Amino acid sequence: MPDRQLRFLSSDDVVRALPMPEAVEAMKRAYARLSAGEAVVPPRPQFPLADPPGHALVMPAYVPAEGRLGVKIVTLVPANRDRGLPLIQALVVLVDTTTASPLAVMDGAALTAIRTGAGSGAATDLLARADASRAAIFGAGVQGRTQLEAVCAVRPIARARVFDPDAAAARAFADAMSRRLGVAVEPAASAAEAMAGADVVCTATTASEPVFDDADVAPGTHINAVGAYRPPSREVPAATVCRATVVVDARASALEEAGDIVVPIREGLIGPDHIAAEIGEIVAGTKPGRRSEEEITFFKSVGVAVQDVAAAGVALANAERLGLGTEVGL
Repeated sequence: MPDRQLRFLSSDDVVRALPMPEAVEAMKRAYARLSAGEAVVPPRPQFPLADPPGHALVMPAYVPAEGRLGVKIVTLVPANRDRGLPLIQALVVLVDTTTASPLAVMDGAALTAIRTGAGSGAATDLLARADASRAAIFGAGVQGRTQLEAVCAVRPIARARVFDPDAAAARAFADAMSRRLGVAVEPAASAAEAMAGADVVCTATTASEPVFDDADVAPGTHINAVGAYRPPSREVPAATVCRATVVVDARASALEEAGDIVVPIREGLIGPDHIAAEIGEIVAGTKPGRRSEEEITFFKSVGVAVQDVAAAGVALANAERLGLGTEVGL
């Protein structure tokens, strides 16, 4: 029987093997395949965890054209912050469907952070004004960092502000990202201060209610919202959603899971047809992107497993080329 080798990639390996510009392009391809019906993505089961409370998700996807199957198991436990552990922990398993052999196991938290940021980077590249140069980030955690990194990868961002209820976390975010990106990043004392002059807004929080006021959203703004992934929770005001061109990663999951969209629908403010497009349709050119300088565009993502498969494929290929990770015989 032939030897079978499985490559394990740590968090550091994933970060080195999945540079943001490559991740952004991988997300565009993944979104296009999803919208074209070229990926099999079953509904992801979600279930609550007890003692301490949290949530777990299982996210499978199959991309026949790439010969890849992937499954991610992800947990979110707020009490981990007090334990010195990450809020989000995950593992991704990547399988070669030609041989049905497992190829890799990798840290899913790092991969999730990068691919989620890259998804917003893809949306920003397709929907934000070409001259967008000022960003506002809500949430000073790991996800907020990759959101800013991705936006800077596709637009000439010269200044950014970050708002977080934890002022110390916002200051640390600003210092670290200023050094990392070579961009002037400042902590904001309020949501309104963060929004002032922002061309691109990213929300990556655990909030259950909107994190900024609709009145602070200027014409021409592009918004990426990635934090809320359950129907009761939302980060963006309903009034903003109503006056924005709404683009999602996947219609079915957005209408089921995205509180930013589900809540306004339940309140009778919009209908399901308010979703203008899936981002993959814009990648493919079957739906338009931004149509005017004054248009407010809103990309809502709850995350889809095809992103994980695409990101894991890039990470594995680069890891093999760079000699990263640890090989284990099966």
